[in-house]
Amino acid sequence: MNLLSICNTKSGFIPGLLLIFITSCGLEKETATPPNVLWIVSEDNGPFLGCYGDEFATTPTLDKLASEGVLYENAFANAPVCAPARSTIITGMYPPSLGTQNMRSTYPIPDSIKFFTQYLRAAGYYCTNNAKEDYNMSKPEGTWDESSREAHYKNRTEGQPFFAIFNIGISHESSIHESTPTRDLRHDPACVKLPPYHPDTPDMRHDWAQYYDKIEDMDVRVDEILGELEEAGLAETTIVAYYSDHAGVIARSKRFVYESGTHVPMIWRFPEKYRHLAPGNPGDRTDRLVSFVDLAPTMLSLAGVEIPGYMQGKAFLGKQQTVPRAYVHLFRGRMDERMDKVRAVRDKQFRYIKNYMPHRIYGQYIQYLWRAPSCRSWEEAYLAGTCNKAQSAFWEEKPAEELYDVTADPWEVNNLADNPQYADVLARMRDEADRWMTEIKDTGLMPEGEMSARSREQPLFTYTRSGSYDFEKIKQAADIATLRDASKLDEIIALLSDEHPTVRYWGAIGCLILKEKAMPAKEALKNALNDESPDVRISAAEALCHLGESELAIQVFIDALNSKNMMVRVHAMNSLEIIGNEVAKASIPKVKQVIASRDYDIRAGMRLIELYGG
Repeated sequence: MNLLSICNTKSGFIPGLLLIFITSCGLEKETATPPNVLWIVSEDNGPFLGCYGDEFATTPTLDKLASEGVLYENAFANAPVCAPARSTIITGMYPPSLGTQNMRSTYPIPDSIKFFTQYLRAAGYYCTNNAKEDYNMSKPEGTWDESSREAHYKNRTEGQPFFAIFNIGISHESSIHESTPTRDLRHDPACVKLPPYHPDTPDMRHDWAQYYDKIEDMDVRVDEILGELEEAGLAETTIVAYYSDHAGVIARSKRFVYESGTHVPMIWRFPEKYRHLAPGNPGDRTDRLVSFVDLAPTMLSLAGVEIPGYMQGKAFLGKQQTVPRAYVHLFRGRMDERMDKVRAVRDKQFRYIKNYMPHRIYGQYIQYLWRAPSCRSWEEAYLAGTCNKAQSAFWEEKPAEELYDVTADPWEVNNLADNPQYADVLARMRDEADRWMTEIKDTGLMPEGEMSARSREQPLFTYTRSGSYDFEKIKQAADIATLRDASKLDEIIALLSDEHPTVRYWGAIGCLILKEKAMPAKEALKNALNDESPDVRISAAEALCHLGESELAIQVFIDALNSKNMMVRVHAMNSLEIIGNEVAKASIPKVKQVIASRDYDIRAGMRLIELYGG
């Protein structure tokens, strides 16, 4: 227990006693008066702000905040969607290390890993959250003093330091699901500068303009929160931080590990009293690379609380700050009802992306995403054949690797991975991705059906650090499988007989990626239909459908739809949608039974019925 905890008694916080104790001990003044910290968090927006050079944006409040604070040019959400991103923030841990990277999963984590607010509360802080949590895991007792729409720092004991979050949902993706009449828009659709990957459709222009309206409304709400702080007389004792929970929101941003999905605005303002903690002067900008995994240790550093050794983030402010990062690490897992596995690395110039499911298109159908008129109009334009190469790429299978020079190509449409002039950069970034995945013992190379099953026995973080998870062998299998290199087929076939189910899974995926080029693997794939792992069986069955053996696959999918493991059912439905034809049609009666009382498989199942239900 530290000094603030001693003074935070049941009868109230006792600043006088604290001052006497500190004076007698000769401690520093800054220890006696820890800073209040206010986080203002908007949802689903990238740096579409005037202070970031966006001339179309109307954000006077945040522009003023940037002039009073320090603007971070290279701040990133490690995940391009809310729940995994918030998992990162609250723990200071990479979700692929914990097994919390897949959207709205609730796999357990070890009891020894705490939410950072628990450490702040133990140090005497009054911690409030108004009001979104969405941590992708169960919330431990003692996380907040208050967490609700009424939660507020004003409810603390007089003189008690506070940490408060105010979440603003105005700019959330759902804000464009219902179209505002064009005559009522404040931003003119005709003046929108579309990214080169978006087709010029009326709905696309309208959604972009409406989105800018919502960012303007968000800016107004920020002004209200800051005004309340001023009225309470707390602005001179409170560090203010603003950031977005990830970027977005038009299709190919939120949920995708590009700049458009992960690059976020971030501004920190320090009052004069705590200017010594600031990374620069008011109005300064910094190109330091920071990401959400760094927020928890940074908060502890600012509060004078020792950072626990297990945290994977690095403090970028306060006495415990570390040397600046050379890279930030990003990831994509399952997004609602669609499975995917992507890892990425960003330095100050380049972004490297490794697609572990290159056989799935970028634009997999996600019910929630498709509610946006802009997304539907983009798909319609592609199907009509009116999209150019950059606009069509979203609807086609992914390359195994991507490399972008973000400074020269900010919208990331020119993939340099096959350009020999960038071979050294590609190798360097690939090596960094490999190093990071190995260091954190990435759980994401397991199929989620297996993750779900193993999590019932022990936390995935614990499992991957046991002798049962040979990460290097699994990583090598995944790399071989995703190369799209038919000359590696013998090695891929050998993976199908490995003792570890995750290795066998990658053997089946490797054959699936090669499609008809995997014909010599047909017998091995038939044998895999009897594998003990349902994820291996499903992947082998889908691969066989490309090799003229659809009849053999039907029963595998029916059995998978009967599984008690929801992620096995979702895996099967994802495969059935791609296969289509008589296999998908044969599954419809079972799909209708499944979706009567389920979860993400409802969305996947409804899509199957829509496409193949007759």
